[in-house]
Amino acid sequence: MVIAFSIVLIVTSVLMVLLVLLHKGKGGGLSDLFGGGMTSSLGSSSVVERNLDRITIFTGILWFICILVLGLLLK
Repeated sequence: MVIAFSIVLIVTSVLMVLLVLLHKGKGGGLSDLFGGGMTSSLGSSSVVERNLDRITIFTGILWFICILVLGLLLK
């Protein structure tokens, strides 16, 4: 049981890193240092970006649940 949650935690961790890197910079942060602040659309988000947000939130919730369950199992 612990091994299964550990594998899910590793997969969701890698997926979270990739999903966060796919997001477009909103400006005002570190993304401006690397040229992310040169976007022309200031507040508009496309369907792809909204779906990416939803997938990232779902993956983050799954990641958090895995950490809680592993903490309880290993306690």
